[in-house]
Amino acid sequence: MTFLAKVQAQHPLIHNITNMVVTNFTANGLLALGASPFMAYAHEEVADVAAMANAVVLNMGTLDPYTVESIQRAGRSANQAGVSVVFDPVGAGATSYRTQSALQIIEHVQVDVLRGNIAEVAHVIGQPWEIKGVDAGTGEGNLIQIAEQAATQLKCIVAITGEKDVVTDGQSTYIIANSHKILTQVTGGGCLLSAVVGAFIAVADPTQAQERLQAVAEALAFYGIAAEIAYEQTAGQGTGSFQVQFINQLSLVTPEIVATRALITLS
Repeated sequence: MTFLAKVQAQHPLIHNITNMVVTNFTANGLLALGASPFMAYAHEEVADVAAMANAVVLNMGTLDPYTVESIQRAGRSANQAGVSVVFDPVGAGATSYRTQSALQIIEHVQVDVLRGNIAEVAHVIGQPWEIKGVDAGTGEGNLIQIAEQAATQLKCIVAITGEKDVVTDGQSTYIIANSHKILTQVTGGGCLLSAVVGAFIAVADPTQAQERLQAVAEALAFYGIAAEIAYEQTAGQGTGSFQVQFINQLSLVTPEIVATRALITLS
């Protein structure tokens, strides 16, 4: 059984601390996939929600001290309960506050998957890379090397997403070539992807490192395939039509379609 099939069968509960820009999009995307979203932010309940979840997704898109504390409380609770944690360091490197907040979260929470663009991941491990707002600019480093360095340094799976995606645990590295550039024109494309990664890793065996890595790779391929098909069906209609069709495809793409269209190679 593929990880997508497991998500569709098990409906894992995904606790999201995300940002105000993408909350609705993220919840609808997870529901379309077959997962069960839980959006909880209050200091009074985040630890309880994180402990009962199947995965916790921490996203610092709209950042303030209250959110940083919520993220840390949820992350620590998930760690204590053995619940997988996905961290999306949105905009790390764009401002000193964002960079320091990302480093603070990494220091206090053991992250299972770090998912971001090349600039965000580079800044989390102290490597320079141009960033414009929350979008990656140009840099001189090697994407695969930075991903593997981050995975080794942080002792977690690292997923760097872009024109092609890189997923690594520092030992094995996958390249995923599924996606479409129109996703960069839809607010929340990366944030929802982090939540989808949470759903996939939630159904992987927590004791099997290679299985967890494969779950993340399949999540990225699935997401990219949904974008490809959505674009094929809405070409020329604009980003609004694409966004609606993309959510449709998250519910319509089957394990069989993934098996046929997935472009995953071992680096």
